[in-house]
Amino acid sequence: MAAMTVQLDIVSAESNIFSGRVASLQVTGSEGELGIMYGHAPLLSYIKPGMARIVKQDGSEEVFYLSGGLLEVQPSSVSVLADVVMRAKDIDEQAALEAKRRAEAHMATAGADFNYDAAMVELAKAMAQLRVVETIKKNIAR
Repeated sequence: MAAMTVQLDIVSAESNIFSGRVASLQVTGSEGELGIMYGHAPLLSYIKPGMARIVKQDGSEEVFYLSGGLLEVQPSSVSVLADVVMRAKDIDEQAALEAKRRAEAHMATAGADFNYDAAMVELAKAMAQLRVVETIKKNIAR
């Protein structure tokens, strides 16, 4: 018997990153972790910067970094719309570490007119990329 799947499209501002049938999608929504499978109730949610993990129709997994965005679940399809989407293997770990260090340094030496919200967003994005890299490393080590 074939697995129950749903059409998933992951789209960035620049291109369509993934389009295909999936058994499941894991992503962090504005209210917490979401697991989307065939038959999920319709849903519209903001997505926090972080990881999206999909299990494809053939059972293989793929991991992506999302800068944040929107998730739309319909009866026959799921759409992820994000400003930035990267396959986990394409993340530059050193650049993410440097972005994290920069954000932390700016926050530590901030003056009265410092924009903490913008710094926190940059820090969250860098840390999310690093979590995706760590997840991939753990899966490879298995």
